[in-house]
Amino acid sequence: MLLVVAFVLALLVKTFLAQAFFIPSGSMEQTLHGCPGCTGDRVLVTKPPYWFSGPQPGDIVVFTGPDTWSPEVQTQEPANWFTGALTWLGRTVGVAPPAEDDFVKRVIATGGQTVQCCDTHGRVTVDGQPLVEPYIFEPEPIESRAFGPVTVLQGRLFVMGDHRSASSDSTVHINDQYGGTIAVDDVIGKASLIVWPISRFGWLDSPDIQQVDAGAYGWEIVAPDLLAASAVLIRSRRPKQ
Repeated sequence: MLLVVAFVLALLVKTFLAQAFFIPSGSMEQTLHGCPGCTGDRVLVTKPPYWFSGPQPGDIVVFTGPDTWSPEVQTQEPANWFTGALTWLGRTVGVAPPAEDDFVKRVIATGGQTVQCCDTHGRVTVDGQPLVEPYIFEPEPIESRAFGPVTVLQGRLFVMGDHRSASSDSTVHINDQYGGTIAVDDVIGKASLIVWPISRFGWLDSPDIQQVDAGAYGWEIVAPDLLAASAVLIRSRRPKQ
């Protein structure tokens, strides 16, 4: 009876709140560590962030890949119901490799946006603006990673791995019927926290990758609070008449 209760609770938590996820490949290096046959990061994938809004550019998401996507790693599926149950539990707590059709990538563009590569500096652009991507690891030469433009349909996402030279992502599947994009409904959750190994424990950042690159225009964006403070300071130093 206790085993049944534990199983039901695990199912509810996995379905509605969170689950641990084993990183099986190096496609998100060096943000997330993982490689076939080695001990990769375990991340906590949370569901509540997407209860009321969809994934945003910069988010790291775990999702079920479309049928047209080839697995990044090969896993041996259970041969019977007992080993299947153990595998399910292992995947729930992040100690077993994920299913072959589970992927982890970063959201680059959302519905209605147009993404392509590359600008004159080798950057990915969305709606003509270059992305700010400090996390990129080992990018390929510009001529080999050019793609697009691709306009993302509503309800879909364009995703890429941080390890640009070793990621089977939207850019690899760009010639399928959806331009390499994935469905928002196929997103399992947001990768929010590295839980193992302990030495790498910490929250995963969701940077604003679509911020305006002010340096490209030769001027800086000043925070409103700083502008207000400067105005007060100037006024206080104005000589008396």
